[in-house]
Amino acid sequence: MRTDGLWHPRLLEIITSLGHGDLLVVADPGLPVPPGVEVVDLVWRRGEPAFLPVLEAVLDELVVEHATVAHEAADPDLLVVFDQQFAGAPLDRVPHARLKKLTRHARAVVRTGETTPYANVVLRAGVPF
Repeated sequence: MRTDGLWHPRLLEIITSLGHGDLLVVADPGLPVPPGVEVVDLVWRRGEPAFLPVLEAVLDELVVEHATVAHEAADPDLLVVFDQQFAGAPLDRVPHARLKKLTRHARAVVRTGETTPYANVVLRAGVPF
């Protein structure tokens, strides 16, 4: 049993198995997941769990070298968090259609219960050195 941090066994297994350049997506429940991409479905009701606490828990366990969000993401609170969370890594804003294409190459999609439109981020794993 861990004393702190992320406790979801499968999500931890996925994160610790990521190699440099692998993609992990943290998403709202509406983001389509391509066939063959694993889904870690955390949704248990509308809005739960929220996107930001899940993203923060993932970021505590993962070295991110690059992040991608949709241009269409317009929620000011979400944009502030994106800019703060990825201050040390490049953050691209691409059309939502392009973001959905990136998910084809993801190792997994972590589905939250978030209902804020375009609450999705593609994370590219980095290295801690």
